[in-house]
Amino acid sequence: QVQLVVSGGGLVQAGGSLRLSCAASLRTFYSVSMGWYRQPPGKEREMVAIITVNGDAYYADGLKGRFTISRDNDKNTAYLQMNSLKPENMAVYFCAADCAIATQYCDIWGQGTLVTVSS
Repeated sequence: QVQLVVSGGGLVQAGGSLRLSCAASLRTFYSVSMGWYRQPPGKEREMVAIITVNGDAYYADGLKGRFTISRDNDKNTAYLQMNSLKPENMAVYFCAADCAIATQYCDIWGQGTLVTVSS
């Protein structure tokens, strides 16, 4: 069974940075797009960023420039670097694998990690 293990969430002050990691127990990690999603309190889950097998990155509106998605195929790990965090970025962040750019649907999901941004 494929597992996506997420780490790196926590409490940060506004303006600070966090890096989330997603370690995948997936032998074919190199062949799937990886995504980060988030669910703010009281809201629906939304796409944050997706990175393709070729390294092309797609971001939700307003996040490019502050958030950076990356992947290390040698380590079977995807990352989300979040800079200049704002209170509205507070959410439970999820990692996902085998994501389709067009539909933003992903086949495999990891557990969420809470990111809290204090003002």
